[in-house]
Amino acid sequence: MPFAATILTLFPEMFPGTLGHSLAGRALQDGLWSLTAQDIRAFATDRHRTVDDHPAGGGVGMVLKPDILAKAIDMTPHMGPRLLMSPRGEPLTQSLVQEIAGGPGCLIVCGRFEGVDQRVIEARQLREISIGDYILSGGEPAAITLLDAVVRLIPGVMGKLESAAEESFSDGLLEHPHYTKPNTWEGLEIPEILLGGDHKAISRWKLEQRQTLTKVRRPDLWRKNHESKG
Repeated sequence: MPFAATILTLFPEMFPGTLGHSLAGRALQDGLWSLTAQDIRAFATDRHRTVDDHPAGGGVGMVLKPDILAKAIDMTPHMGPRLLMSPRGEPLTQSLVQEIAGGPGCLIVCGRFEGVDQRVIEARQLREISIGDYILSGGEPAAITLLDAVVRLIPGVMGKLESAAEESFSDGLLEHPHYTKPNTWEGLEIPEILLGGDHKAISRWKLEQRQTLTKVRRPDLWRKNHESKG
């Protein structure tokens, strides 16, 4: 059974978006995964299709109503964990992406306005996920980012699965630099070691580059990597 992604959103027309192109798009067409975008407003009960209300205790903005969102979750067929894209959620990491990709699918709730009523988060056990320390207008771009990372790990999506082994974060290190022809460009040369055909030496060079880049650019990852091995 293919991986099944279900989106709850106020803007279903935003999907598949970029997920309809390149690797993810071809895999979607080939049936390696499926995508359903459900409009939350379809579960509103009044003629204005109201889905939000003023925050309790005062404050700016609006909050998604728990009764409407809970109804949308309960009545929308889905598989796998229930996720809520939220700037206060746990960081989206490659290990979390691998966890989700290894399951049957997921339900992703895309918030808008000031957020989602806390009661529905708790009652429907929504796992809050953040793609970074910044604020978006809604959860849709974040959901697309999460699914892009997940879909490429589904068997059959990537042409060469072994290429994922050396990608950034796959083993706690950043990716090494890449080069291609021409060998000389604007006076800059491809490192000679990459042209010599010594695959063991090339592997050592790639590892050294990954270690150096991680130490300099992401010392937090480097410390975490060494702590886990220590």
